[in-house]
Amino acid sequence: MLQFTLAAAPAPPYASRMGGAIDPDFSDLLARLYGGIEEEPAWQGFLRTLAGWIGSSFATLIITAPGKRRPATFLTPGGNPDFNANYADSLFADDPFQGLPDGQVTSYSEFMATLPDHAFPEYRRTMAESGFDIVLGIDLHFGKAGRKHANDGRFEARFRLSRHNTLTEFTREDRLRLQALVPHLRIAVGLFERLQFAGAQHGVFHSTAQGLGLALIVLDRNRRIVSSNALADRILAEDEGLRRRSEELVASDQTQQRLIGDLLAGRAPPTPLPRFRIDRPQHGDLVVTARALDLSAIHSGAGALALFIARPGPEASADPQALRDLLGLTAAEARLAAMLAHGHTLVEAARRLGIAHNTAKVQLRAVFAKTGVHRQSQLVALLASLNG
Repeated sequence: MLQFTLAAAPAPPYASRMGGAIDPDFSDLLARLYGGIEEEPAWQGFLRTLAGWIGSSFATLIITAPGKRRPATFLTPGGNPDFNANYADSLFADDPFQGLPDGQVTSYSEFMATLPDHAFPEYRRTMAESGFDIVLGIDLHFGKAGRKHANDGRFEARFRLSRHNTLTEFTREDRLRLQALVPHLRIAVGLFERLQFAGAQHGVFHSTAQGLGLALIVLDRNRRIVSSNALADRILAEDEGLRRRSEELVASDQTQQRLIGDLLAGRAPPTPLPRFRIDRPQHGDLVVTARALDLSAIHSGAGALALFIARPGPEASADPQALRDLLGLTAAEARLAAMLAHGHTLVEAARRLGIAHNTAKVQLRAVFAKTGVHRQSQLVALLASLNG
């Protein structure tokens, strides 16, 4: 956990002691914090500024989802690359300096003093050998209201400020300045998560709803409905088969409920695009196709799910752009799939697209691999179900 770090605010955080003027250093720090949300990777400049502002050797940001053995995000600008890789690969999973009280500045030495002397010997040794064992930490837990434990949350952001042990300890004023920054850290990380969802949705949903006429529901790792389109809202209002319970999505069929939970936990079934049918005697059956959303900076590729919901009925026209977004195809693969969905043979599709038959066969194999089907008839059935 060596080079973790994060910072805070001056001692008064907004005004200097002379005339109540705004502290320009703190103002610059906040500008870099909020401006850093859109950096790639996020907050590199902020972390560097924070380290200098608080007088630490390094500032570190760790974002992790509950139960993960590796962090989704690990940033220590200027840190030792070998140590950073070692921490992410092995030390992270055994790091005892975690689960801190939500939003409360905590000292590494004080925290470790509460543990038995024989506990975590390898970690203590690594920290001591690194020399960066003067650390202040903040954990921010992002979860549902009323959840008491970090593992109940959507994810956790850990901020760490570290100094080399040849330097002085952090002072009480340092801790107060860091504590004053906590509300801003919480807001900025929350905004970052929402932008992650928005970016993933844009990549998956661009033209898909219009092209295929699908209901769309996006879930976070706790089954919370992050967004839904108008058609999905109408289906949920029918309260049959799928329903909205508070902020959560609930399936009446327990097998389907477990499947959604497995997908959110990253336990995907063999097919890349799991599908299931919801029997609804009153309002008509539904066909649901699930696709995981890649929110790597928050959830390491798990914990976000898009559900595409169709009402079985007359076949609609397959839109290549929509198929590309939904199925993760290339433009050429999507055009071929659309041709096949319209009833053309592979030879006819190749001729209409102006490509060689062998090229079409190569593209078809790629489509099979991405959709989890093995025959052209299965692909056509899949596309028909997506079209509702």
